[in-house]
Amino acid sequence: MSAPVTAAADLRRLTGRSLRRELRIVDGLIVNTALPVMIMVLFVYVFGGAITTGSSGLAYIDFVVPAVLLMSGGYGAALTAVNIADDMTGGMIDRFRTLPIGGWVVPAGHVVASMIRNVASSAIALAAAILLGFRPDASPADWGLVLVVVAGYVLAMSSLAVLWGLLVKSTQAAGAFSFVVLFLPYLSDGIVPAETMPGVLRAFAYNQPTTPIVETLRALLLDRPVGSSGLVAAAWLGGAVAISVPIAAWLFRRRTSY
Repeated sequence: MSAPVTAAADLRRLTGRSLRRELRIVDGLIVNTALPVMIMVLFVYVFGGAITTGSSGLAYIDFVVPAVLLMSGGYGAALTAVNIADDMTGGMIDRFRTLPIGGWVVPAGHVVASMIRNVASSAIALAAAILLGFRPDASPADWGLVLVVVAGYVLAMSSLAVLWGLLVKSTQAAGAFSFVVLFLPYLSDGIVPAETMPGVLRAFAYNQPTTPIVETLRALLLDRPVGSSGLVAAAWLGGAVAISVPIAAWLFRRRTSY
């Protein structure tokens, strides 16, 4: 078999391994399935009545759904750091090194599995939002772009998570990355309007990556002009992947001698 075909088969097997391992961890599976729904109910029914959406004029559920989609997919993607750290510290890499597979396939399998798992998690969050009253106005082309943006966000967070998991020396330290990813949308224009924040926080909210990504999703889902936020979001996501992937590949080779 040719090298590309063999590598693709190896990637498929290791992606399946990661997905099967997630299915066998019952508590993790419950959290990944229930978390999007719990977040959606929390923001719509607990916070929604007390928060105005500023100059956007949107109902709160319409305002917050894009951020919840990112939180649902991003949190699970960040846990990829724990999975790669577990492989690095638990002896699994030594087993992989005895097999005729390329070293890059190991972290790539984690990333592909994360994309499958967490795009599905975001879809669950969207279904919960629709049950709670969210009514998107997206065209078929807009839905396709929504999928691209969510998948791009999960890819970027998964790539950064692999990088973090290779930098730290324990699964406990690797888990810290998930709190950063989960907390970042709170300091954006996703949960409350950035225009209502104090000066320093407002400046940070307008200039951090989550805000243009949320604004892009909001525009696509509600059939509003995307404006420059789409290009800014693409630059943030593309830059995160372009920077993290080669560094993670170098770190993996350095730590494993692959």
